[in-house]
Amino acid sequence: MRLILLFVFILYFQATALHAELSSEDVIRVSINRTFPDIDVTSVKKSQISGLYEVLLGPDLIYASSDGRYIFQGDLIDLKQKRNLSEEKRSDIREALLGNISADDYIEFAPEQRKHTVYVFTDIDCPYCRRLHRDMPELNKRGIAVRYLAFPRAGIGSETYRQMEAVWCSANRKKAMNEAKQGMRVSKKTCDNPVARQFTLGQDIGVRGTPAIYTEHGQSLPGYRPPEKLLEAIETQ
Repeated sequence: MRLILLFVFILYFQATALHAELSSEDVIRVSINRTFPDIDVTSVKKSQISGLYEVLLGPDLIYASSDGRYIFQGDLIDLKQKRNLSEEKRSDIREALLGNISADDYIEFAPEQRKHTVYVFTDIDCPYCRRLHRDMPELNKRGIAVRYLAFPRAGIGSETYRQMEAVWCSANRKKAMNEAKQGMRVSKKTCDNPVARQFTLGQDIGVRGTPAIYTEHGQSLPGYRPPEKLLEAIETQ
């Protein structure tokens, strides 16, 4: 019995010593990796609240206590400043991810005099996506450039996915997009294309429906909005 108690004491002492040697950031990493070995911890930083840390798991944001025992997912609100600190962080993450997309990978409809740029995860069969596309002349007239990213809601391998591949593989992608948005069939083509990557990116940053609109700074403007309302939403961000 004494031997067992001694063994337990040694294990406890070693665990305590390990935590004493590690920073809170490292303790949180170790705790999460032990519990969820398949999840990669991208970064751990202090939040605006003492003893609470902001943890990024890829594009996902969670919070953890300094001892790594507790984690939670939700929004951190500054009531005094009336700011959603969590959403601001998510916007920063989205801005970085969207900013890394090559110009060869999105399909852009831009005015000569650009004032604003939005990224739109779109589905060629989505009624509101088609409605937004019909607004393109008015959007461009208001100085809004639209960068289309593929988000076939039926998933990878679906007929919509194949049609969106055909659009991205077309010699004239804007013409093919115009046709697809009008319900016309685009001649099937295959090539090295970003449709699957963009669909996965959309899932990672929380796209649940289309059109999913983001400013170039990563702020979310979900759902369809008429041109004047979209411009107003962009300029009040």
